[in-house]
Amino acid sequence: MLGPVVNFLVIVVCALGGCFLVKGIPDRFEDTIKKAIGLSVVYVGIKGALDSERILLLIMSMVGGAVIGEGINIDKLMNRLGAWAEGKLGMEGGTFSKGFISASILFCTGSMAIVGSMQSGLLGNHETLFAKSILDGSMSIVFGASLGIGVVFSAIPVLIYQGGIALASMAVKGLLSPEIIREMSAVGNLLVAAIGFNFLTSREIRVANLIPAIFIPWVYLGLRGLWPLPA
Repeated sequence: MLGPVVNFLVIVVCALGGCFLVKGIPDRFEDTIKKAIGLSVVYVGIKGALDSERILLLIMSMVGGAVIGEGINIDKLMNRLGAWAEGKLGMEGGTFSKGFISASILFCTGSMAIVGSMQSGLLGNHETLFAKSILDGSMSIVFGASLGIGVVFSAIPVLIYQGGIALASMAVKGLLSPEIIREMSAVGNLLVAAIGFNFLTSREIRVANLIPAIFIPWVYLGLRGLWPLPA
């Protein structure tokens, strides 16, 4: 739970700083900061992906995950969820509501939140959520300065959402062999690298539609008889 808790605290502190200390941030600062974070995220993702010892499985997982994800169109479903939340919770109803909803959607609906929380729960590896915390922190300063105190409270759904994913991952960890965890993590890290590329280029990779790729090593290696038997 360290990763989700750190993400929560960073959002709170940075949003408060934006509310009370910062009057406005030029767009060029925001753009350069996002590029710097993007480069860092690409490095973290590629570094983790290199741990894979089954390169063909990694490639197969990415291709298979893309087919499944595009078939379901997870990216579209997540965007619809965000639009539904905006309308249902009345985003137009004042500055507090606008800041709370806007920031909550931004911080919760990204693929980085899902992948990072899974890595945190399965491996105790919090690097992705730490990188996300830096990104969320910079956005919290901008949002806090323009939208007010509602941004601070967006940290609560972030903690619940990411903490829930991390705890669920910890619950199934006993069903996974070290090899399965390693290969799932490698695929997940490759998705993290894709998220970093999205900060650097105008042609966005629909990372949400690649999320099923994370689970293909589990299925493949399990079918090969490598799934550990229950005690």
